Amino acid sequence: MKIIILGAGQVGGTLAEQLASEQNDITVVDTDQTILRSLQDRLDIRTVEGPASLPTTLKQAGAEDAELIIAVTNSDEINIVACQVAHSVFNSPKKIARIRDQGYLDYHSRLFEDQHIPIDVIIGPEQLVTQNIKQLIVNPGALQVLDFAEGRVQLVAVKAVAGGPIVGHQLKEIRDHMPKVDTRVAAIFRHDRPIIPEGDTTVEAGDEVFFLADRKHIRNVMSELRRVDSPYHKVIVAGGGNIGCTLALALESQYDVKIIEQSYQRCRVLSERMKSALVLHGSAADPQLLRNENIEITDVFCALTNNDESNIMMSMLAKRMGAKKVITLITNPAYAQLIGDEIDIAISPQQITIGSLLTHVRKGDVSSVHSLRRGAAEALEIVARGDSSSSKVVGRRLDEIRLPLGVTIGAIVRDGSQVIIAHGHVTVEHEDHVILFVTDKAKIGEVEKLFNPGFGFFF
Repeated sequence: MKIIILGAGQVGGTLAEQLASEQNDITVVDTDQTILRSLQDRLDIRTVEGPASLPTTLKQAGAEDAELIIAVTNSDEINIVACQVAHSVFNSPKKIARIRDQGYLDYHSRLFEDQHIPIDVIIGPEQLVTQNIKQLIVNPGALQVLDFAEGRVQLVAVKAVAGGPIVGHQLKEIRDHMPKVDTRVAAIFRHDRPIIPEGDTTVEAGDEVFFLADRKHIRNVMSELRRVDSPYHKVIVAGGGNIGCTLALALESQYDVKIIEQSYQRCRVLSERMKSALVLHGSAADPQLLRNENIEITDVFCALTNNDESNIMMSMLAKRMGAKKVITLITNPAYAQLIGDEIDIAISPQQITIGSLLTHVRKGDVSSVHSLRRGAAEALEIVARGDSSSSKVVGRRLDEIRLPLGVTIGAIVRDGSQVIIAHGHVTVEHEDHVILFVTDKAKIGEVEKLFNPGFGFFF
């Protein structure tokens, strides 16, 4: 696929790296020649220096025959204008833009359509990150919670802890413990190395276990791997920016929420928007302020400022002072590799954004994509189409499908509501939503080919 990425920042650069490794024709546009040169030294891509919204720049980048334009510069306005130019001048078939300002997103349905501003897909990072963090708070003890089939099925990552009923036992024993609950362990990461689970695989303490289950069974399955944390009640949000504000608004009706913000003017804005959340003027790096706000009985401390170093230091302080769970926003991937046990969960807005972008880049009928373990693995929801003569998966039992090494099928959603956990005897039907876990990103192309129906099938 010929793809033009506008913006070589952390999202654009990481996206270019992922897509270039999958044999796509990638061109990256940016005004910073140094960043472009660094990307070109590492990747097999083209680069173009210049303003992303100019027709001359887009023409030089090959917009005349590009299949996809992805605008992820740091400016909403440049992203919007670039998509408009790509549509009006080059008739580009598909345009994706990252839009951060809530002022634009509030009028999404009226602004972003062919008659006005022709953008096919809007990616709002703040909303994506907020939803990700909210799922972690709603599901105490989880490292990651991802929705498939509009939330009917969830993929949950959890660290197995000594004393969990299934820890030290084989996976097939889960059914003995929970005969009325169906689940599928999609992958296990042990010492950062993936293990494709079988029935006789033994779960060890410290394993990072990814499992799929119907939403209503998530808590039961988690209880097999660790002592389930009590429901959270008290949440402190450090940083009242777009993400902190959106999260507090999403949580305040169900939780006791406090926001700590250094800017007095921003505190005034926040206090007017909140219904019940308490807004505090000060620094979350101040031990006395944390002590005054009872950090020792706080269930979740979320460090969500736009400064990685501040987020890390505040999180370490909150954890040492007694916060039960610490969630930290980290944009620099180098820092994510260095964090220790004092930070329970590191949130990468780039990886969350890229997962959403990949949904619209993957070939075939892909409904959703989630990037996992800092981009090392991926979970996909693909619609199976065709029949037994035109498809390699439709009409076949799961144990008959030849999956690439490192790929597992976790569940199927049929007719939009029926959740079928993957077992060998299950047969794939036309229009089933198949949820797969891919531990080796190099196999993505093979998965896409596997699900593409042959020429004998017509939609």
